[in-house]
Amino acid sequence: MNPQQVAGALGVLSLGLGLTEIIVPGRLARFLGADEHNALVRGYGARELLAGAGLLAQPGARTAWLWFRVAGDALDLATLGMVESRTAAGRKRTANALALLTAITVADVLTARALMQAARAPSRRRDLPLWEAR
Repeated sequence: MNPQQVAGALGVLSLGLGLTEIIVPGRLARFLGADEHNALVRGYGARELLAGAGLLAQPGARTAWLWFRVAGDALDLATLGMVESRTAAGRKRTANALALLTAITVADVLTARALMQAARAPSRRRDLPLWEAR
């Protein structure tokens, strides 16, 4: 996949996650061990919907929208890092969510950097995979 395709996929991921956070915030919060934070989860869902819509509707501004996602990822990581689950299963789910979010953050950063590099070198092929975009 080239960086543009990855950015589009991350946009779809944002839309799906945003809808989940808005439609079932309580279930998601309980699953992550962060009970009673429905309004916060809904707010994060709105941010995800905005990022997803931006990535899909404005292909020329994908780099900016990806950095917006990275900022949101940092906020999500900080929030999840403060979750104090009462059960071992809840702590495990929180740790798994932190690991997944870290991986997604890496994908966001690598994709944003690849798009920035492609914009600086217009003569380079834009359909190179992320690992060859340098």
